Amino acid sequence: MTPLVTLAMQAGFPMIRSILDRKLGDRGGALVADVVGALADRAGVRPDELETLGETNPGKVIDAMRAVEPMTPELVAIYAKGLEHQFELLQAETAEGGWKSAWRPAGMWFVLVLWFYQIVGLHVANAIWRIALPAAPWDNLITFTAMYMGLYMGGHTIKDVVANLSGARK
Repeated sequence: MTPLVTLAMQAGFPMIRSILDRKLGDRGGALVADVVGALADRAGVRPDELETLGETNPGKVIDAMRAVEPMTPELVAIYAKGLEHQFELLQAETAEGGWKSAWRPAGMWFVLVLWFYQIVGLHVANAIWRIALPAAPWDNLITFTAMYMGLYMGGHTIKDVVANLSGARK
C-alpha cells in the first residue's frame, strides 16, 4: 500500500482510498491521476510531490483529502460517463460494419506495414536477395502518417499539437 492509501484509510476517506488503491477506475489510472491532481492542487504541491508531503506533513494531505472526498462521487460519475460515451462511440462505429468501421484498423495496419518496410523489411530484403529495393522518401512517409493520424485522431489533436508547439516557441 502506498503512503497515500494508508493515510486515506487511517483518516477515514473510503472513496479516496478505493480510488487510490485502484479498486475504482481503470487499470490505466485516469481516475487515480485526476484524484491525485485534485489532492495536489488542494495541498499546494505538484502531483509527484504528494506522497513525500504525506510522509512529512500528513495534516496538510488530510486537509486536502477532506476537501476532495466530497467531490469524489462527482469525479467517479464524470469518469463513468466518459466510459459510457466511449462505449457508445465504439458501438456506433461497429454497427454500420463494412468499410465504415474497417478503415481505421486497416489504415493502422497499413501505416505499420509502411514503417516496417522502410525501417526493417527493405534492408532485410536487400541483404537476403542482394538487390537494391528503393526506400520511400522519409518526408512522404511522415506526411502520409501525419495525414492519417489527423483523420483518425481528429482535428482537436492537431489543434492541440500546433498550440503546444507555438506555445513552446514563445
